[in-house]
Amino acid sequence: MRVLVLVKASPESETGQFPPDFKDLVSDMDKYNDALTKAGVMLAADGLYPSSKGKRVRFDDAKRTVIDGPFAETKELVAGFWIWQVRSMDEAVEWLKRAPFGGGAEVEIRPIQEQEDFQRDLDATAARAAR
Repeated sequence: MRVLVLVKASPESETGQFPPDFKDLVSDMDKYNDALTKAGVMLAADGLYPSSKGKRVRFDDAKRTVIDGPFAETKELVAGFWIWQVRSMDEAVEWLKRAPFGGGAEVEIRPIQEQEDFQRDLDATAARAAR
């Protein structure tokens, strides 16, 4: 299964500030990413610029509204991500526990809904509705 690992933004990451121990953190993260890669787990990984450099598009029927960043709710923002290939959610959790985060960081793991999963879920919903 593939999972998306979402690293939440912080007030500091949203202002583009690096932590005081940034060089150590980058070194530790490089080692962690190397271990993920060697194990065949990591498919992709990147950090994101602060939301001040981003945009959102709101869809209201035919109307499209573009909203410029920054976005107020830091707890709802993402600072970076990984895409991992794992055997189970438990394996993903075990890998994430090894990550060199601290300071109350919160990281979310979400299974990626593959096309065949989407079709199966759609069929199950249609079957329930037909009953």
